[in-house]
Amino acid sequence: MVNKICYIFPGQGSQYAGMGKDLYDNNPEAKNIFDQAEKILPGLNLKKLCFEGPIEELTQTANSQVAILVTSIAALQAIGPGPQAPGCCAGLSLGEYSALVAAGSLEFLDAVRLVRRRGELMEQAAKNNPGTMASIIGLSAEVLREVCKETKAEIANLNSPGQIVISGKIESVQNAMALAETKGAKKAILLNVSGPFHSSFMKEAAEEFRKELDKTKVSAPKIAIVSNVTADYEKTPEEIKENLVQQLYSTVRWEESVIKISREGCGTFFEIGPGKVLKGLLRRINPELAVQNIETSEDIKKLQ
Repeated sequence: MVNKICYIFPGQGSQYAGMGKDLYDNNPEAKNIFDQAEKILPGLNLKKLCFEGPIEELTQTANSQVAILVTSIAALQAIGPGPQAPGCCAGLSLGEYSALVAAGSLEFLDAVRLVRRRGELMEQAAKNNPGTMASIIGLSAEVLREVCKETKAEIANLNSPGQIVISGKIESVQNAMALAETKGAKKAILLNVSGPFHSSFMKEAAEEFRKELDKTKVSAPKIAIVSNVTADYEKTPEEIKENLVQQLYSTVRWEESVIKISREGCGTFFEIGPGKVLKGLLRRINPELAVQNIETSEDIKKLQ
């Protein structure tokens, strides 16, 4: 396998007011995706929220997750079939749902329903278990694990070399930030999030979410897909469902996932959806990887 293409999809935090509007206005396939999604989201004016904001409302977990999913799949549909077909898919946290749609494991409207419910359950769990997250720059995972053990914070995301996100109760995260700096961290940045995501405090949301997954048809992927939880390929519907439950309270192993994919022949990545967060992470993981962003009609034209 030489230089296959991998489709990667962004997670929560990549949202911005105006996302998807250019695709909606210029691509009938993308327009159809937004129109379909809005029909099954009662009480949510999805298009207005994506295209106009306000950003405060768009950033709410229950809204941002489904908005990013729909914008990502709109961009995916705008690409269409052809020579740019992927050999592999992956997504960062929420982005794994977009990847599952791309891989043929989840129907788009099922993914919309699941992700909307996922966001609602995460919001509720965050209210029941107040907490926060922080990005730690310039410290190894080994040292940070010791810091977390001492402060009762948890590692939420292994994003790239020297860029790790921690999660937990506010006091635990603040103590971990301070201790990390004494251990040599270059920066410890408190994130603007509404709860302790990807931590044990999300287990109540995960068990409720399992009920939603039990009602959902998941198929074996037609394209290789790598799980956040295992940093390995998912192959069966049962495995995919279990990983999606565990993903809510487990560490996102993004750096390992990208290394796995690139070692097996994917040297070109298309970041499909809003923002350029993943491009920045991939540069840190391996500067030799080529990353193209696909989020506007102009980006689509460059592929043709």
